[in-house]
Amino acid sequence: MLQPEIKITDTFWQQYRHLVKTVMIPYQWSVINDDATVQIEQENANSYNVTEKSHAIQNLKIAAGQATGDFYGFWFQDSDVYKWLEAVAYALRYEPDQHLQNIADDLIDLIGQAQESDGYLDTFFQLQAPAEKFQHISFSHELYCMGHYIEAGIAYFETTGNQLALTIATKMADCIASHFGPKPGQLHGYPGHPEVELALAKLADVTDEPRYRDLAAYMIDQRGQQTPNFFAEQNDQNKHKHLTLPFPQQPDPAQSYFQNDRPVRELDHAEGHAVRMTYLLTGMAHVARQTQDKELAATCQRLWQDIVKKQMYVTGGIGATVAGEAFTYDYDLPNDTMYCETCASCAMVFFAQQMLKTTPQGEYADVMERELYNGTISGMSLDAQHFFYVNPLEVDPQASAQDPTKSHVKVQRPAWFGCACCPPNLARLIASVDQYLYTVKDDTIYSNQFIANQTDFGNGLQIEQQGNYPWSGQITYQITTTTPLPFTLALRIPAWSQANFQVSVDGQPITATLEQGYLRFTKTWSATTTIIIDLDMSVRTVQANPRVTADLGKVAVQRGPLVYCVEEADNGKNLAWLSLPEQPTFQIHPDTRGLALSQLQSLTTIATKVSAPAPDAPLYTKSTTPVRQPQAITLIPYFAWANRQAGEMRVWLNQD
Repeated sequence: MLQPEIKITDTFWQQYRHLVKTVMIPYQWSVINDDATVQIEQENANSYNVTEKSHAIQNLKIAAGQATGDFYGFWFQDSDVYKWLEAVAYALRYEPDQHLQNIADDLIDLIGQAQESDGYLDTFFQLQAPAEKFQHISFSHELYCMGHYIEAGIAYFETTGNQLALTIATKMADCIASHFGPKPGQLHGYPGHPEVELALAKLADVTDEPRYRDLAAYMIDQRGQQTPNFFAEQNDQNKHKHLTLPFPQQPDPAQSYFQNDRPVRELDHAEGHAVRMTYLLTGMAHVARQTQDKELAATCQRLWQDIVKKQMYVTGGIGATVAGEAFTYDYDLPNDTMYCETCASCAMVFFAQQMLKTTPQGEYADVMERELYNGTISGMSLDAQHFFYVNPLEVDPQASAQDPTKSHVKVQRPAWFGCACCPPNLARLIASVDQYLYTVKDDTIYSNQFIANQTDFGNGLQIEQQGNYPWSGQITYQITTTTPLPFTLALRIPAWSQANFQVSVDGQPITATLEQGYLRFTKTWSATTTIIIDLDMSVRTVQANPRVTADLGKVAVQRGPLVYCVEEADNGKNLAWLSLPEQPTFQIHPDTRGLALSQLQSLTTIATKVSAPAPDAPLYTKSTTPVRQPQAITLIPYFAWANRQAGEMRVWLNQD
């Protein structure tokens, strides 16, 4: 089948995509051009000193000879520009805009002028340390930045046909290939921050050049080789150099933080920096499919299972600690000190997509759905101009202000960060959400997400999906063919509804059997067929595996794909004193109290709350049954929290 042409008609995602195009992209452009007046916040008390501006575009102008001055900002600042450009490329597909395209074309020209003749481009090293290129790979982010440009260049070329955008990308890849590889005189290494691997795999698909795929495969398999360890080699070579670079020298070249302590094929546990791990896995899964490497594919499957069954939050968040923004150990999922970086949730969507392309299974699309409706879009406010780096499951404003170990837990979304990787990453994900709806493999079309759309698959085949998801569980598919066409249509039934769903075909109820999470309809399709799926949208409480000690005795509330939370704005202070009954009854309400998303629905129920002790009550007393009073409470979708006044928030609630 041909590459499908997808038009999203979904109310929920149309609103988000319109916000990206009309608010988020212009806002972020003003920030990276230093035109916006924003308060840039430090990510946490122990992070690098906060910057006062972005300067990302100005760095490119200086490198291109269009301006004078010094490099400013974090050394990976170029990537903010490239992710912004990629978001523009996707947005132009659903909302063409000649003015915006002209801005992006000019940016491509600027990037081309900043790029050196051999294809190298990293403004930090070009302006600050030109003699030290590719000498500090563990921390330098050179390959990370170039990987992000390669992704952006591909997307912009595919959208607009701008050949320069792709030429810059291939020159970058050729530059990397000339420096890295197994030949004598080359660097036998790999990036400190994985990204370029997945970008090279994409470039191989677009250009049909297997050498880019082979380079990605080389870097993946070279990673963690101990004789010699690449980072250890470079670290040793730099010991006696007088370096003024701002990033730290790696104290232990074998740290699992870099997924560098052993070859990736030996990994059985997701470890280290969460975004690095999931970007690496995304590239591994793509290369495994390209090369038909079953062992590498099995490694990806093994690590997928480790993440989703032992190290993932109910919101889809990953990364349990601020120390290294990292995974820790199985079932360690604290709610008030977690990290759950927005970029990590985006990366889980990228990883899930690659796993679906290799072996379409409902569990991959289920996790993708959890991320799309919870762990990713919680990273932006409903005004599209404020952002979370960290997405907590429990917030106390006093703790965030006065406990240094919780300084990364923000009570409200800042306007920008010095390390601003998350806002443009989220923009490019939302703008490209159409890429996650279908997987076409062999003679089967897999419908992975319930995002209303009209799609032309070529050969006279069109599929229209209608519905009001995530608020309604009724989804209608109309399959139209101009001539009889044999194929299989596989429709995902989410794990949360597999015990209770109904299906009808052309008005006739059918009894359906699931295969790997999908309903499969195999036949020769002709004229128009209508399939209606009704999912179980009743509110449910879920509990965690008891090994997750942070959630013992607690439940989370979900409806459809959405995780809900309680906020102080609705329920007052001391949310930790609330408890739900064993079998709570919920009512569903349209939310009209200032949360500016059309059709947003809140939940209400009756809980109990511990009566407040007297102001002079002793710190400890003989144990007694606490006095509780009934209290009506309101829950809102987790993605919508922190859009009103600052206050407490909790996802997991005590249960009587």
